[in-house]
Amino acid sequence: MRIGDLAAATGASVRSLRYYEQQGLLTATRTSGGQRSYAGTSVERVRLVQQLFAAGLPSRTIVQLLPCVDAGVATAESFALLVAERDRITAQLADLEAARARLDEVIAISEHPTPEHCPALREPTTAAA
Repeated sequence: MRIGDLAAATGASVRSLRYYEQQGLLTATRTSGGQRSYAGTSVERVRLVQQLFAAGLPSRTIVQLLPCVDAGVATAESFALLVAERDRITAQLADLEAARARLDEVIAISEHPTPEHCPALREPTTAAA
């Protein structure tokens, strides 16, 4: 199957498929003319990779998990990778929640500015001569 056919079958862009190949997530053979040719099983592989990306996994982690997927075996290492990625995402969520809380404070200040937060509302001070 050609790259355009695989893109159409999976909804992935041609650029994404090239990236997947570059990262070792997908393999292709080359025709004598140098064009990529994918096996029929590539549709399933691309869909799996898309699901793993949607779950927030980076390509380096997906590459590490694919041998377990191919073997149909979950290992302690693959489980640990998944848990570590969940922990990373949880930490990112905490950071985002803190940023949102700070933004809520900034919004509240901008809705009701006070001289403490807005220099333009402060009384001018007279300079000592």
